[in-house]
Amino acid sequence: MTHEIAVIPGDGIGREVTPAAVEVLEALDVDFEFVEGQAGDAVAEETGEPLPTETRELAADADATLFGAAGEMASDVILPLRSAVDSFANVRPARAYPGVDALQPETDLVFIRENTEGVYAGIESEITDGVRTLTRVVTEDASRDIAEYGFRYARQNGIDDVTIAHKANVMRETDGMFLEVAEAVGEEFGMEYETALMDALAMHLVQRPEEYGVVICPNLAGDMLSDLSAGLVGGLGLLPSANVGEENGLFEPVHGSAPDIAGEGVANPSAMILSAAMLLEHLEYTEPAGRVRSAVEAVLEAGPHTPDLGGDAGTEDVTRAVVDRL
Repeated sequence: MTHEIAVIPGDGIGREVTPAAVEVLEALDVDFEFVEGQAGDAVAEETGEPLPTETRELAADADATLFGAAGEMASDVILPLRSAVDSFANVRPARAYPGVDALQPETDLVFIRENTEGVYAGIESEITDGVRTLTRVVTEDASRDIAEYGFRYARQNGIDDVTIAHKANVMRETDGMFLEVAEAVGEEFGMEYETALMDALAMHLVQRPEEYGVVICPNLAGDMLSDLSAGLVGGLGLLPSANVGEENGLFEPVHGSAPDIAGEGVANPSAMILSAAMLLEHLEYTEPAGRVRSAVEAVLEAGPHTPDLGGDAGTEDVTRAVVDRL
């Protein structure tokens, strides 16, 4: 069966690391048809639309989507794309690899982030001059969906440590309900879990990340905490992510468009290639996904390394090394 993969490079280094991931996928014995779509700042300058309708429809109709990075108009690109594939869960693994100078080498955890609401629902307004508001939306249904996904993910992957992140001591109604629903789901699954205030959790993650396995988070908290974890393992160039729904999915590195190095050919493609491995797993190509991860890990351990990891290799050098390992 041929799977159609939408490929949307986006802005900045997205245009460099996305082809790297496609090259790795093409080196595998999988039947993919790649169809490219355009989105981002450059497209907005040409057409007035950062996310053309045809690109959104391409992602919605494809079996899965690879997305590189968004620039200044990120919220007008990535949020609608996540909606186009009906994703409700953002999965962000953070792992320290041999060969990489990590602040906390024991780090190996996964953030399961709610992907549809919270402050990213986009409900903002100006009441009067100098006064603007943002409405935080939290629903019982979305809270249950992400909690069930998180506990199921932990069970399927043999992870015992589950933490529910929240700030219910301040946001009593919204995070209060999120916490209440997530705890009820944990009881239904018959699994042990702990709860943690998200600000205290940020400190504990820096001090002892090895105590955490799966962290179930509201939208903004998951975004912030996963970026924090990048600092523990060697940088954003190592963090992949998956935006998944019931059937479709969009796969992207956690890093942004990095305009300071865009076009120089030195961007680290590891996060993008690991995102491609998550795409493979989503489509149930388990063995190829494992091969890609093993190849990336071997290259991270032995080199070559891009400048963000202390080396002098380019994007193409690392990509070729991964393909050679395959």
